[in-house]
Amino acid sequence: MHSTYHSGKRTTQRVVALAAALLAAPLIAAPVASAGELEGGPRGDVPLPGYTFTPPDISPIPAGGGETKVLTGIAHHAGYVIEVPPNWNGELVTWAHGFRGNVPELTVELPFYGLREKWVSQGYAWAASSYDRNGYDVASGVESTKKLVGEVAKQVGRPKKVYATGVSMGGQVVARAIEQDPRLYAGALPMCGALGDHELFDYFLDTTLTAQALAGLSGSYPPGPDYATTVLPQIYAGLGLEPGNPAVPTPQAQQWAAETIAGSGGPRPGAEASFSFWKDFLLQIAVPGTGTSPVTGVAANPAVVATNVDTDYATNQPVDLDAVVQRVPVFDPEARNSPRLTPVAQVFGKPRVPVLTLHGIGDLYGPLESEQIYAREVAANRKSDLLTQRAIRTTGHCEFSAVEAGTAWDDLVAWTKGGPKPAGDAVADPAAVADPAFGCRFSDRAAFDNAGAPSANDTRRLYEPCPA
Repeated sequence: MHSTYHSGKRTTQRVVALAAALLAAPLIAAPVASAGELEGGPRGDVPLPGYTFTPPDISPIPAGGGETKVLTGIAHHAGYVIEVPPNWNGELVTWAHGFRGNVPELTVELPFYGLREKWVSQGYAWAASSYDRNGYDVASGVESTKKLVGEVAKQVGRPKKVYATGVSMGGQVVARAIEQDPRLYAGALPMCGALGDHELFDYFLDTTLTAQALAGLSGSYPPGPDYATTVLPQIYAGLGLEPGNPAVPTPQAQQWAAETIAGSGGPRPGAEASFSFWKDFLLQIAVPGTGTSPVTGVAANPAVVATNVDTDYATNQPVDLDAVVQRVPVFDPEARNSPRLTPVAQVFGKPRVPVLTLHGIGDLYGPLESEQIYAREVAANRKSDLLTQRAIRTTGHCEFSAVEAGTAWDDLVAWTKGGPKPAGDAVADPAAVADPAFGCRFSDRAAFDNAGAPSANDTRRLYEPCPA
């Protein structure tokens, strides 16, 4: 399986641009790790073999009566940006980026949604790492971000508190980081995150295998080099679908849509329109990549941890999927099941600091299901007091407004400083998710009112207006 899973942008034939494109009472503060824990090993001021790094084009901005101080460089083989306002409050926000593909250029991502400007205006420093390698590698994200906190301590000063934020794969980085190093972080804001860890890749596998089975092509996995030119057209034809056409005209295509909706989080507002928006991407995700990579193994091909052997499919009309779908055993059980910090690292649902999440309810790249998995795991570990989840009525991957992200940030900080637990949505309650008003409470009404026709950059008009 070849996927392009990264924060804020993704490429398909139909969509070429998308929002920049998966316990106790609330704690007042978390202790910060020792200096030894922060340093994390030798400096390593050059990229690993096979990688290059070019610092991003970033200039200081006004803040606190002056200008921010911007630091860029390479440490521990990862590129970084650190920005400090002149009125620094001594606290730090880390930003974890999403999937970059298996390419040799390391890149640092600047925070989205106006958060950079918000943070420095509030007196926070922030820092972002390229990670020391690309590919789907949560371990690299966790370790590189931790070492960057140490770099901030060396160059700027030891932060009094550290908040972890991130998008997409970076959301998984954040969720695992606060479990891996619980004394380092005071709070976490994972957005559109792959909080269900390897089950994201089960979902991608399921969408491919069910489409093949419903098109009468069960047994076409794994995809060969001619998949795009030979198999994919047959799948379109077998389902009665056309690239670029949102229509879902045949019973087989309608069953594929229903199965995808069920497997991505269950019936919910805007689900059918969101499926039409994403269907071409979901069909094409199995097309083998043509690029080269300096990394191998799970980081280069996360599909090696995916399986559908025990999947009980939700639909059986007009086709009994459980009877005909190809069953694919996990290629690397050790990588899938290991509790260690691995490229597709597990998230165990054991936060020890407040966590506030945001997720688009129609996002079928990083589906809502991941939030449901995380909610159930957190509840099983009796940590629900530390989790608030918010559903946003968008379909694009990581498609949030500055109001939605900024409000979440402010609420998280107030929570970590002793305020009440912020309100959220019951994302794991099927009845709540199916309610026509699901996702309205925390969605930015002004963003909906200002939206035009649904597009790759703005999907809010795929949804009915929320009650006034």
